[in-house]
Amino acid sequence: MKMKKLAKFLLPVVTLTCILASCSASGSRYDRNDNYAALMSPGDSLDYEYDSVMENDFSDPAISPNSTFSLDRNTSSYSYARRILTAGQKVAEDSVRIEEFVNYFSYDYPLPEAGEGLATTAYLADCPWNADSKLFTVGVSAEELSFENRLQNNLVFLLDVSGSMYGDDRLGLVQQAFTMLTEELADADRVSIVTYASGTRVCLEGALGSEKVRISNVLQDLEAGGSTFGQGGIQLAYQTAQKYFIKGGNNRVLLATDGDFNVGISSQDGLKKFISEQRDKGIYLSVLGVGMGNTKDTTMKTLAENGNGNYAYLDSVAEARKVLVEEMGGTLVTVAKDAKINIRFSEEFVEKYRLIGYETKMLTQEEFEDENKDAGEIGAGHTVTAVYEVQLKDGANGNFAEAELRFKDPSTSENKSITMTCPTSLYEAEANEELTFIGCVTEFGLLLRQSKYMGSANFGSVADRLRTLPSVVGANKNPFRAEFLSLVEKAQSIYA
Repeated sequence: MKMKKLAKFLLPVVTLTCILASCSASGSRYDRNDNYAALMSPGDSLDYEYDSVMENDFSDPAISPNSTFSLDRNTSSYSYARRILTAGQKVAEDSVRIEEFVNYFSYDYPLPEAGEGLATTAYLADCPWNADSKLFTVGVSAEELSFENRLQNNLVFLLDVSGSMYGDDRLGLVQQAFTMLTEELADADRVSIVTYASGTRVCLEGALGSEKVRISNVLQDLEAGGSTFGQGGIQLAYQTAQKYFIKGGNNRVLLATDGDFNVGISSQDGLKKFISEQRDKGIYLSVLGVGMGNTKDTTMKTLAENGNGNYAYLDSVAEARKVLVEEMGGTLVTVAKDAKINIRFSEEFVEKYRLIGYETKMLTQEEFEDENKDAGEIGAGHTVTAVYEVQLKDGANGNFAEAELRFKDPSTSENKSITMTCPTSLYEAEANEELTFIGCVTEFGLLLRQSKYMGSANFGSVADRLRTLPSVVGANKNPFRAEFLSLVEKAQSIYA
């Protein structure tokens, strides 16, 4: 059976990937298969697995003053939850990575000075779900790229066209997504298209960005069938990227797949080693997840994290436009690599603290000090946020925390560091709009996780606070924030 041509893709696409599965033996199996059967395409398996996420506990700064982790801006967990909630189903608790919920949205943080790469900011206010705690956030903003200093792109579209990719909500949506990206390319950019199924094929090699019709026609002619020779596809894509390597440019493989590598390299260690070697040669990787039922979330997350890229889950054409058009700079261009942060809490002023999210990105103090330790990547124009629940001691008045952010300039590998003191004077009795929204997203994640730390959290309270924010309900509302309110209201009815 042949795929429909791109010209036929005029009806709204409702579904794409459920980023569900995990190859890890420690993963927890999801037992709501009967609920999800209606969301799947014919022939999909009902085999859902997730990595278990052990939530961070409260720490005593007298014993463990340092909170250290890798920073990146993966967003797949939020858009997966949106996909499931929109279908009227409850979200599997272990699929909720709260930092990816928070980082799905952009925030109005102060921008870094030109050439600095990153900047930091901090907020402190009352915690909405725990009257004994404060909500403390550390925000990082990345330098935006102007048209004048835009890097030349050497992109390889690596597309899974195996049988599991058949359907308008899989390969069909991928074709639309990459066609939208093609329209945004500069004339001097280079584009290659590599596909893999039972075998591999270079469908287009080294085309100029000015050849948009040619690139789009190749995308339209793709069809799905066969097994999944992921190893061969990845190797061929990197070979092609190396052939057209642009010194000082953005050399990147963009992989669209359901992640079900059933031929060739299938182990996490094998994939990690290969992608890391290519990263060190200056070729990065971004991953777009697609599919339902056999999707390997852990595989795709491993690829992106070790390829100096990001990992997004597309559940609609709108999400594809957000990732590949509206946030093109952040998706394609890394401005800070090996980004990691250490926040040291004062035992003089802090009773205890808890990092919310980032459970899979924790680092030791030794890894933070190690300049060669691979960490996270932050793209141009992106914001990244860390959220803490902090209990201050009575009468606390001083610097309750100090943050140190370390990263490397991706073009020179120069080590950079930013430090920031966080005094109790940051406290706002009435949280500003950004912190209020962050608190709403965090509380929403705690509820979906059914977290033991959710205290008095409830969907109604989240929705009520959202309705007070101009960015959610105002005349110039942010469409993604407005959609979030609708999602909260949907979840409230599902979990009632």
